[in-house]
Amino acid sequence: MAAQLIDGNALAKKIRAEVAERVAALKARGLQPGLAVVLVGDNPASQVYVKHKVNDCESTGMRSVLEKYDASLSEAELLARVHALNTDPAIHGILVQLPLPAHIDANKVIEAISPKKDVDGFSVQSAGALMIGQPGFRPCTPYGCMKMLEAVGCSPRGKRAVVIGRSNIVGKPMAMLLLQAHATVTICHSATPDLAAHTREADIVVAAVGKRNVLTADMVKPGAVVIDVGMNRNEADKLCGDVDFDGVSKVAGWITPVPGGVGPMTRAMLLVNTVESAERAAGAAV
Repeated sequence: MAAQLIDGNALAKKIRAEVAERVAALKARGLQPGLAVVLVGDNPASQVYVKHKVNDCESTGMRSVLEKYDASLSEAELLARVHALNTDPAIHGILVQLPLPAHIDANKVIEAISPKKDVDGFSVQSAGALMIGQPGFRPCTPYGCMKMLEAVGCSPRGKRAVVIGRSNIVGKPMAMLLLQAHATVTICHSATPDLAAHTREADIVVAAVGKRNVLTADMVKPGAVVIDVGMNRNEADKLCGDVDFDGVSKVAGWITPVPGGVGPMTRAMLLVNTVESAERAAGAAV
């Protein structure tokens, strides 16, 4: 029996509609949520991502501010712009598109963003809040993955989950969110000696390493939910994920496609974080 698809495009559309309602409610109170996106350099993929993010904002009635800079922009100049956005009351979320040019320390820039506006959820303070279960912004990709599990009625409580990958952006926060949802979580990575031994026992598998076919059909428990965060290109230069989709979809119960799976959800959760930031600001202003 073929796995059912988790349609990220459809779910993201639903979430954008919900965000639009929250934006309208804030506007009725005289506050328009604002997201600032900062792009340094001319990385083609980054330009595409940023364009989508700006369009998403506008589709929900949110204000978007796009700041584009040449790759020669200095680290000090970028930090000054981040500081200015931190103090701008019309901006509720700040996103500095990665990767940055080599002469700029990305960690320093991320840490310069106010925790109140860190809608990417990448800062040390955001990561710490997630680790100990305090309120804060969840990184958008893992947050989107959790929403996908929720959408198909897959509660992680009591289930065995495997996260393949240990990045600060996806792997580690994904494991923390699953743990908070009461799953038993294993993180696997390049030094894991027998990956298949772990994934075959998992009810939920999240693949997030950026390597094609890291998960194949023989490595999956029948009926498992498989979420593919990877974004790669095959020999035909077509987008594909970390999962052998054709094979795994014959074994899994649910699976996300690439493209059209996690990607749209990442962008949707950025909007959720931004409107949440604006709601907090509105509450503080009352």
